[in-house]
Amino acid sequence: MLHAAPPLEVGGSGAAHTRCLLRDRGGHGAVPADPFPLYGDDAATTKFLLERILRGSSIAPYLPSSAASSSTAAVDADSAEREDEDTGEPASGLVPSAPVRGDGTTDASGAGAAPDTALQRPLESAASAPASCLPAILGPEGRILIVANRLPVTVKRLGDGWDYADSSGGLVSALRGVTGVKMTWVGWPGVSIPDKEEQTIVMNKLTSTMRCVPVFMDQELVDQYYSGYCNNILWPLFHYMGLPQDYRFNKTKDYKSQLKAYEKANQMFADVVCQIYEKGDIVWCHDYHLMLLPSLLKKHDIDMKVGWFLHTPFPSSEIYRALPNRMNLLKAVLKSDLVGFHTYDYARHFVSACTSLLGLESYLEGVEVEGRIVKVEAFPIGIDSSKFKDTLELPEVKAKIADFKSIFAGRQVMLGVDRFDMIKGLLQKVLAFEKYLEENTGMNEKVVLLQIAVPTRSDVPEYRRLASQVHELVARVNGRFGTIRTTPIHHLDQTVDFPELCALYAVTDVALVTSLRDGMNLVSYEYVACQESNKGVLILSEFAGAAQSLGAGAIIVNPWDTAEVANSIKAALTMPAHDREERHRHNYELVSAHSEQDWAEDYVRELHKTATKAPVHTKQPIVVLPIEETTSRYAQSRSRLLILGFHETLTEQVQSFERGASDQTASMKLKLNPEFKGPLKTLCDDEDMTVIVVSGYGRIILDENFREFEMWLAAENGMFLRRTTGEWMATTTEHLEIGCSDSVKKVIEYFTRRTPNSYLEQREKSFVWNYKYSDDDFGRNQAKEMLQHLGSYSSSNRSADVVQGRRSIEVRPVGVTKVSSFIVLRWNILVVGCVPAFYKLIHLFVQGNAVNEIIKELGRRRKSKNITTPIDFVLCIGHFLAKDEDVYTLPYFIQRASKRKAKAGQEDCTSIMFDDLKAENYFSCTVGRECSLAKYKLEGTSDVATLLRSLANTEAALDISDHDGSQL
Repeated sequence: MLHAAPPLEVGGSGAAHTRCLLRDRGGHGAVPADPFPLYGDDAATTKFLLERILRGSSIAPYLPSSAASSSTAAVDADSAEREDEDTGEPASGLVPSAPVRGDGTTDASGAGAAPDTALQRPLESAASAPASCLPAILGPEGRILIVANRLPVTVKRLGDGWDYADSSGGLVSALRGVTGVKMTWVGWPGVSIPDKEEQTIVMNKLTSTMRCVPVFMDQELVDQYYSGYCNNILWPLFHYMGLPQDYRFNKTKDYKSQLKAYEKANQMFADVVCQIYEKGDIVWCHDYHLMLLPSLLKKHDIDMKVGWFLHTPFPSSEIYRALPNRMNLLKAVLKSDLVGFHTYDYARHFVSACTSLLGLESYLEGVEVEGRIVKVEAFPIGIDSSKFKDTLELPEVKAKIADFKSIFAGRQVMLGVDRFDMIKGLLQKVLAFEKYLEENTGMNEKVVLLQIAVPTRSDVPEYRRLASQVHELVARVNGRFGTIRTTPIHHLDQTVDFPELCALYAVTDVALVTSLRDGMNLVSYEYVACQESNKGVLILSEFAGAAQSLGAGAIIVNPWDTAEVANSIKAALTMPAHDREERHRHNYELVSAHSEQDWAEDYVRELHKTATKAPVHTKQPIVVLPIEETTSRYAQSRSRLLILGFHETLTEQVQSFERGASDQTASMKLKLNPEFKGPLKTLCDDEDMTVIVVSGYGRIILDENFREFEMWLAAENGMFLRRTTGEWMATTTEHLEIGCSDSVKKVIEYFTRRTPNSYLEQREKSFVWNYKYSDDDFGRNQAKEMLQHLGSYSSSNRSADVVQGRRSIEVRPVGVTKVSSFIVLRWNILVVGCVPAFYKLIHLFVQGNAVNEIIKELGRRRKSKNITTPIDFVLCIGHFLAKDEDVYTLPYFIQRASKRKAKAGQEDCTSIMFDDLKAENYFSCTVGRECSLAKYKLEGTSDVATLLRSLANTEAALDISDHDGSQL
């Protein structure tokens, strides 16, 4: 298969090139990183890869794009980092600015439409924005509900009235370019308004003229929800800073109260959305503030089209697992139709958390949960580059450029633009610049570092401490290397207006971004957009999301490696003009080709398509077993058959696959749950009831747990059968053995040593390797490698089959799959190419063989005793793997086979057993699974215990008269 050529690395190191490689979600190997999203249509992987190849060619501008942009005005534009009460320069263009009087009313010239119509107005077109494709997709009445923590309007008290000011932010800027569709914002207005009458005034103003619907929260809730759980718990964790060691933050309490406030705030957002929601609306939820929202919205309307997008990094599963309520947040987000991230790495981390913590299966498209595929995609955001290019052409900006060139004449300019935040690597940046000056004598008068640090959260002690450390370090560098004429570092704790920022970008020779962790960091995009004439060099932290897009044209650094950053500064300042131009050309074309409108449109288009096609990706749901109806049918029947699984049906509750959550040693020693002993005793003592326990485990385990009951046991998938009052009987497969079993055992033992927390179960006739307690990704990779070894063995040795379970691999004799009463196809592994992902699996299930042999034995005994009462009630229940689920349909196979034999004039001892079995009296039920061949489901063993107690109570209450014969 063709692959795109690697990105050009001009003067870059091998390590830098390695950092630009990504592994696609399907596990097909390393593919070159590019600035485009890892998503394609719902078509095959071939189209997915082909699209990536085309995007790297000269026709890329003509392809649909999914990189996009957003920019803030004059400050670091990481579009969804922590929001602040006052972020300085407002963004423009999204919210119409009508003159507002102090009483909250508008002038006559302002928008005066009623709220119900104003909410439906489409956004005003931006002059530079091309026509949107969304109207054609969503239709003339289509509407997008943007749900974010903050509205694009900040409400402030002004005397006796209210002031409505445009808010700044990358999300606001990005969505400004989406034109031609109806759009309504839902969010907090930025102020606590306890008075109901004042809430009504603000509500009317926001809905009637600004298409915004406020969520009113009191100050205590804001402190606990926003300042507490969002900014002190989630934000640090998502940026790899860990959970706080204490709770001495401003106006916050303990973790429980913050989590409770978070849940309450999300419910308030959901209530507001549900009030204004209309059928067909698309609901786009944003960021870590609203992780519970998708679940709450789906409870209101399961058909609601809901998407969730995270603008910060999503940490690796090992970091995320430290969060106490980690699983609840993941489950809530997975209620979305589409989960979006800025980069593939963040999407990969999210999928890994879902598989390792929730035990879900991942696919190329996303994660399977509750029988449906939740799409997880990367949608890189960018900027409106035309805005920066047009600003550079303004006369006043050209004058500023000339002024700056005069100020910095004779010196090369390095620029840093960041929020004053702990994740921005300000200390690391200054330390690296200091080391550069130490190692390059005389450059202190030839280079200047201009650092713009926009103040944020100055009321938080940690931020004040950071500011003090940065200021002290800057003073030290200036004291060591400054002269009467020059100062090496110009540090500004202030915002810079947009025209001045563009002018600074234009005159800068090297932009230095040393983020310790950033969702995207769009300062790098803004710098590239303003460098068409200067061809400056970008030094970019590998921990910024933008590194996955701009990595091929930038110098990628580890900000923690001071020496590496210092060497990169030297390389950037001395880079030949040709190399500078080549690097800039790559990034400039990328930044210019993908607008903020692309990002928003691509996400909304994909969300609409995913939600519309959801039924295609959804397996047939199964309903909960009606226990009352089952009990009633049981009471009305005369002869009953109960087929039970053992593991995770009669043992403990279905295990979470969260590593470390369970006792691994205890789980290997299976014990019958004491709750089942009483009900099982009652049911097994009933002469009209036949109870069969089917298990893949060996004879010893089944004997230890069930010897006291009158029932049938099937060990090792039917290789050994026994009535507990009799002796074990071997099936026709007794003589079969695994050929070269010592070699098989050595292979499994080898992988057991290599895979922590995995273990080998050696049974009488089979081997089972279990890795459910191992690291999810590592265990799966080890299993694939083991299958390659065992697959080759199976192809050359016809005496064994290799069976792959959910988190296990079993090797067993091939004969156990032969069933004489109906067609049997043995499971074979055919390796296509040498790619183990393309196994062709054809099989029929061993559990069916076990039950079939028992039923045939029952038929012979019933006939010998002249028992003619047919079985008229069957309950088959268990936590069977998909490969074993034909057991749920076995009675019908036997019934049809018996009828065929009868027509052929052949004698069949089972023919009389199921003649009266009606469909409404056959209950097949899976335990702990959402997708199954069974008709019904139960959540766990506690539900199974409830069912068996109900049946046992019914049995005890029945006044059973004498029958013609006794139940075997």
